[in-house]
Amino acid sequence: MPIAVAKADSLKDQLSLKGKVVVVTGASGPKGMGIEAARGCAEMGADVAVTYASRAEGGEKNAKELAETYGVKAKAYKCQVDKYDSVEKLVKDVIAEFGKIDVFIANAGATADSGVLDGSVDAWNHVVQVDLNGTFHCAKAVGHHFKERGTGSLVITASMSGHVANFPQEQTSYNVAKAGCIHMAKSLANEWRDFARVNSISPGYIDTGLSDFVPKETQELWHSMIPMGRDGEAKELKGAYVYFASDASTYTTGADLVIDGGYTTR
Repeated sequence: MPIAVAKADSLKDQLSLKGKVVVVTGASGPKGMGIEAARGCAEMGADVAVTYASRAEGGEKNAKELAETYGVKAKAYKCQVDKYDSVEKLVKDVIAEFGKIDVFIANAGATADSGVLDGSVDAWNHVVQVDLNGTFHCAKAVGHHFKERGTGSLVITASMSGHVANFPQEQTSYNVAKAGCIHMAKSLANEWRDFARVNSISPGYIDTGLSDFVPKETQELWHSMIPMGRDGEAKELKGAYVYFASDASTYTTGADLVIDGGYTTR
């Protein structure tokens, strides 16, 4: 059966996530893309489950803040996306606690700090295992639930690096993994066409604190290559996550939304 048109006519109602349950992986940082996606969804009324890999304190703090600020149910879970068993357990635990999952935002990821020749085989495998296989683990684990219910939205955090090769830093493993994520979203959109929508978001340089170690000259070079001349802030992605999560996007599947300040136009 084809995916139904949104019941609501009003855009406000289409964007509402009241009564929906949203899972966001990799949401333990204070200002990362994961927590901003969770904030956006909670603001629109969703109950949210956020995950952390190692920062339990950050995850718990974020869940508490979401519940208190937006008056929704929120809980933090430990999940290592590079292990399928861990993701499978997350999905089971969230369904047991919240009753269902309507939206899954596969956001957890790892960055690369070397190219192919100067990096180790282990470094390559780690990035691909977390960023590409981790996303596959999320898709497979929640996909069975979506199929069972006949509805669902999977949103994958990809990257502009899945479209271009960044300069001057070498990060081929990351670029390849994120290109794979973009095509995974397209392929799954086709595979799951009867019951769920799958889309990806490709952010550019976003100030999440993860790049603070990068030399100032490199950051200035990045800014010179961005038509808008600055990093994005994670809160500038909230609207994209909410759009894909909500009934405002019932005819959108297999899409990749690039949010990069114009970087890939050059």
